[in-house]
Amino acid sequence: MFIDFFYILKDSGIPVSPSSFLTLHKALALNLINSLNDFYTASRSILIKSERYFDIFDQVFAHYFEGTNLPDFKGVEIDETMRIMLEDWLNKDPKELAAALGVKESELKKMAPEQLIEYFKKRLEDQDGEHHGGSRWIGTGGTSPVGHSGYHPGGMRVGGVSGHKSAVKVAMERRYKDYSKQGPLTNAMMGEALKYLRNLIPAGPKDMVDIDKTVYATMKNAGEIEIIFKQSLKDKLKVILAIDNGGWSMDTYIPVVQTLFNYAKSQFADIKTFFFHNTIYDQVWEDAARYAKPFKTDDFIKLDPETRLIIIGDASMAPYELMATDGSIYIDKRSGSPSIERLKFLSETFPHSVWLNPTHKRRWEYTHTIAAISGIFKMFELTLDGLEGAVSYLMNK
Repeated sequence: MFIDFFYILKDSGIPVSPSSFLTLHKALALNLINSLNDFYTASRSILIKSERYFDIFDQVFAHYFEGTNLPDFKGVEIDETMRIMLEDWLNKDPKELAAALGVKESELKKMAPEQLIEYFKKRLEDQDGEHHGGSRWIGTGGTSPVGHSGYHPGGMRVGGVSGHKSAVKVAMERRYKDYSKQGPLTNAMMGEALKYLRNLIPAGPKDMVDIDKTVYATMKNAGEIEIIFKQSLKDKLKVILAIDNGGWSMDTYIPVVQTLFNYAKSQFADIKTFFFHNTIYDQVWEDAARYAKPFKTDDFIKLDPETRLIIIGDASMAPYELMATDGSIYIDKRSGSPSIERLKFLSETFPHSVWLNPTHKRRWEYTHTIAAISGIFKMFELTLDGLEGAVSYLMNK
């Protein structure tokens, strides 16, 4: 029973295990699940191990039981590319875009980016009409395996009088959209990903009882109590955050970078933030305007080598900016030292370093400078999965 449901969840990217699926079937066999609402709650609790998958689960649930269209979860990168293209078109020539989509310019400007993408895709599709119902329709009979006032092999009641919203309606509300892997990175998601980025080491006076060593010492002394003290653990992690905040190519990613910047400043006690444009040459800046507070790249050698260096940028630029001896686009900043050598210097200075790239990984192979920089720094996407991978990499000894 519900074998298709299991495989659709798997195909949608949710790591559902066979053991958890068998547990769900055991709950059904014990008559612990007697309605679709029960099944929704139980299946989500048993099958889904992380809140990041709740949104995908809700979409699959609505698709399986209601017949709603199932999104192409692999098309996120395409949607992002389309969003950038449409927003650029909207900023440059809104009249032409409105004419192409067949809507009024005033209505077009009111559309959110997601609405714009969906409307554009609908214009590209050939539709024979609206889709209602289907073999998974709930509550109207038909060929659905479950339905109100109908027969179901498991005896599951669907629909009827209820003082609460139906499971399908709850699923279609997609209350967990902001927690999904495809959703925008929020402070809560940043916290989930960065909570393991810490370095707890003993510090201060020995004023805490070490229970394990105390028990061991007491047993060794044949029962005569010997109390062993230890230092308390303090988070001594030092972080350097270097952000590319210049050029139109990074404009699209300002919200997500700003979110990470704000969270990092509140999360870490010892954090230094610097700014650069495209890549790093002989200096970076402590002020976001990159004007008043320059900081020499060579001076990083004076800092603790155990500091975690996190560089954020799209790593996209003209190859000469990275490779040429005088590649800087700023004439007064040309020193004869190519940027790629400065990046190698930073990588050697801080063994625990990563580069977070906000552009989709699928597009990296088409940019020469991204390939070159990823050969120096371990590069991760600026996504929830990417952040978790970067944190794990940074904390490796």
